Amino acid sequence: MRRERTTSVKAFTLVEALVVIGIIVLLVGITVPAYKMIQQESHNAGCLSNLRQNYSAMQSYQTANKGLLPMCDFLPVVTPDGTEGGLPNLLSKFLAVDSPTWLCPADVDSESLETGTSYTYFPGLIRFTPEIQFQVLQVLLAMPQNASPVQREQVRLQTESKLVLALLEEDSNGLFPLLLDSADRHTGGTRIPRNGVYLDGSARAIKVEFEAEEP
Repeated sequence: MRRERTTSVKAFTLVEALVVIGIIVLLVGITVPAYKMIQQESHNAGCLSNLRQNYSAMQSYQTANKGLLPMCDFLPVVTPDGTEGGLPNLLSKFLAVDSPTWLCPADVDSESLETGTSYTYFPGLIRFTPEIQFQVLQVLLAMPQNASPVQREQVRLQTESKLVLALLEEDSNGLFPLLLDSADRHTGGTRIPRNGVYLDGSARAIKVEFEAEEP
């Protein structure tokens, strides 16, 4: 008489299943923070690279304009016809307005997409300080009365550029960047969560905290 063989299939016990689930949860708990950290570092490196490329466009502008700094609003203004003013528009001959270097990889703010840039142009802010505007006014008052509005505007911008450049050159501690993140985007550790590029072309985390600016 032929006897049939039977095979048994070993299944996980409840304890073994719980151990496996526990290991999976532990691995996920380790992997997710590590992934976020790698992503943050990647965004930070991309942001610094963007700032250096934007600085190169500023240098090209200065070379074409006798060393003058670009002088414009600190952020573009959004209009029904697109953006006006701001550094991306002023440097459009040297770097495309829609260049990805104008947007920080860590920026998910819809307002940045509207203005076309994640970065604030610091000289566009300090040009309006009372000290600078008082000197600009003196220069304008000394101009001939028959000077045209176009001539006065050119002189105003040139004077602002020279005064702002002189102020940044006196910043021996390297506190004030030319271009910086318009919001806190690079958190982690004790670093100040904004990057900037400076007059000497170096790009790094800024040393001072800035309040968030409105476009």
